[in-house]
Amino acid sequence: MTAAALSSLLSPRAVETALVESDAIGTVGVGEATIPDIINFNALLGIDEAEFLKATNGTFKLGIEFVNWSRLGESYFHPFGTHGADMQGIDFHQFWMRTKAGDPQSRLEDYSLCSAAAMKDKFCLPQNDPRSVLSQIRYAYHFDATAYARFLRDYAEKRGVKRQEGKIESVAQNAENGFIESVTLDNGTTIEGDLFIDCSGFRGLLQEETLDVPYRDWSHWLPCDTAQAVACERSGPLLPYTRSTATEAGWRWRIPTQHRTGNGQIYSSAYMDDDAARQSLLDGLDGKPLGEPRKIKFRTGCRERFWEKNCVAIGLSGGFLEPLESTSLYLIQEGISKLISLFPTADMPAIVQQQYNSLLTKKFEQVRDFIILHYKATERDDSPFWNYCRTMDVPDSLKERWELFEQAGRVFRFEDELFSKTSWIAVFIGQNIIPRTVDPIASSVELPAIERSLASMKGAIAQAAERMPTHEAFIRRYAPSGI
Repeated sequence: MTAAALSSLLSPRAVETALVESDAIGTVGVGEATIPDIINFNALLGIDEAEFLKATNGTFKLGIEFVNWSRLGESYFHPFGTHGADMQGIDFHQFWMRTKAGDPQSRLEDYSLCSAAAMKDKFCLPQNDPRSVLSQIRYAYHFDATAYARFLRDYAEKRGVKRQEGKIESVAQNAENGFIESVTLDNGTTIEGDLFIDCSGFRGLLQEETLDVPYRDWSHWLPCDTAQAVACERSGPLLPYTRSTATEAGWRWRIPTQHRTGNGQIYSSAYMDDDAARQSLLDGLDGKPLGEPRKIKFRTGCRERFWEKNCVAIGLSGGFLEPLESTSLYLIQEGISKLISLFPTADMPAIVQQQYNSLLTKKFEQVRDFIILHYKATERDDSPFWNYCRTMDVPDSLKERWELFEQAGRVFRFEDELFSKTSWIAVFIGQNIIPRTVDPIASSVELPAIERSLASMKGAIAQAAERMPTHEAFIRRYAPSGI
């Protein structure tokens, strides 16, 4: 991703870009799901959507279904689009809460087109007309991550990136300032450079092993530290959403692509052993497994500095927050986009590095808080793992958001953070964190008027979803690959 973006935006006559990688080193690839920001990344590179989906066996994703997170037997949907429509400048959920007392079975997601379409296995592209209910569709993708890497490798090489096959055996640093001067590969090739980007995964070949940048460990807030992943044969309808099912000591994902279904079990090794996790994963498959489960160890957190000397850590070498909300590729995108916007001169100004580190740290912390919310906002007491999560302390930044929503039903988005108000509200309410009061302005509107407006919205959403083609039919027409 980094090489492709740099090749798109930097002139090969002005900046020479070398990509060092080895086919002998596998990728982590713990998930194949994304969030809508991936569309912006592909658009930045000028990638045609249908071509990309064909090359990666891709499908569409309207959101995430969460099963058993708040209570056993309960589920909710986190949509990428909005809920209903705000009225009189007041958030929609405030009016929905006014009607909830008279209709206890009402669900907030009934007012989301993304949710309604997902539950019917339907999909279509959004319309640009804001008067159309179809303008509320917002989507991301499921795809084969290994195929996406090959796709981007070809893209980068066509634009002047020089790919060098091999493993790095040694790193040379300047004796006076510690800057990296060159890397030497196992075949004896030495590559010199001014700026080095560490995309070496959890190993952190440059950032950790060479520059010794400390790591902020957040595992006390996000205790899962292991994943086991396996693909299985496709079974049933092609769902346009990711499913996350909470289990005894973690959760299990289901990610449908055109040619297979990706599955994984995320768990805390302190509360579940590998054999039990493997069995939980295999028991949850809805098709024949296409191989043996692959185990991946990880540690949630991030570097104290993403940019150190003349080296920038992007991806897992900079940090990891587990795939619960499919944010790994987004955080890679942020690392790339901030690097491009702060691209340095040869003298590597300290203020540029400081700004980069500040921006990336804030991004990681904001995503961290949103993921912690899913674990903390549970009523489950059926296992030691969930007892720990329910009673653990959380960052002050999350405490403040939680209290503001619980006391006043308000959510504010800070400093262009990733997750919108809709996302926070979907998880709060989906996991039974219900505000104690309703906005006083919404309370002043006559209830029958609110009920009529909500009934009209719900009906329009249901009708629009019903008229859509099935997700599989849309894919067959738009970008068939593995179907």
